[in-house]
Amino acid sequence: MERVYERAYPGSMPRCFLIDCDTGIDDAIALAYLAAHPAARIAGIVSTGGNVRTDLVHRNNRGLAELLGITAPVARGADVPLVEPPMYADDTHGPGGLGHATLPESAAAGDPRCGAQLWVDLAREHPGELTGLVLGPHTNLALALEIEPELPRLLAGLHIMGGAINHRGNTGATSEWNIAVDPEAAQQVLAAFAAAPRRPVMGALQATEQVRFTQRELDAFTGLAQATGHPVAQILVDALRFYFAFHEADGFGWSAHVHDPLVAAHALTGDFASTRPLPVDVELMGTLTRGQTVADELGRWGREPNVDVLTNVCADDFIAHLLDTLRSAWAAPPRP
Repeated sequence: MERVYERAYPGSMPRCFLIDCDTGIDDAIALAYLAAHPAARIAGIVSTGGNVRTDLVHRNNRGLAELLGITAPVARGADVPLVEPPMYADDTHGPGGLGHATLPESAAAGDPRCGAQLWVDLAREHPGELTGLVLGPHTNLALALEIEPELPRLLAGLHIMGGAINHRGNTGATSEWNIAVDPEAAQQVLAAFAAAPRRPVMGALQATEQVRFTQRELDAFTGLAQATGHPVAQILVDALRFYFAFHEADGFGWSAHVHDPLVAAHALTGDFASTRPLPVDVELMGTLTRGQTVADELGRWGREPNVDVLTNVCADDFIAHLLDTLRSAWAAPPRP
């Protein structure tokens, strides 16, 4: 049974997010979107290694936070996955994680806490109010669960960009990047959150790949940079040009799949997609399928659904909303 998630938030209190990401080009767009949207409040950012090394992700997150006016703590996460050696996607996102863009060095050193501890501290400080948004590997959330097993009940919700449900992978033949980097961590998180009051929402590839930027969207971001002069707008243009070139070399034409912002927007607004409850687990042992997210469509496992999987994506509406949100925020005078 598919359902449309509840609509949010005009006229209500902002939704509070902890964003765990491996920034990354599409992560950067998601951060810009949430920083721009008046209904979102960013309570913290955790830097997770994935698209590039953890130190580079942390540099990107601190630099973007400064340019976007995000004052929340930015904590550095673990350097390696739970079991396997790390792997990186610098061919996809560039050696620094932001394609052709040059990011100014941030003056901020970042929060002294490790990423896992930031998860725990913020969840304890805001019980029932904090929404977790995992846009990279699950390493730090898995480590946080070791410190505080009550996290699934302390969080208001969890939204994940990851997985591929009955869909080809983008890393292995059947595995998606964020899960494949640390499958043990993803499996532990899904197992722990099976007992959460509210099922996690999973934006897997079959949904997020519906959001495809073409030259039209690249032109729109270029126009945004020219019209507003916002420094992050030009960073995103330079990053997207690299991202487009990678996708063209990978056989998708001059375009780019932009995964993370859709998950961020759905987490905030409840819009642009519906959801379908499914039992989902992560394959850890397969020689050809390690890191695959497997859904039990037929109920063979005898388990209740543990995730709500995004489906029926309204990609054009989402892209228009993303651009309108950035345009409105970046064209406005800075807040005092």
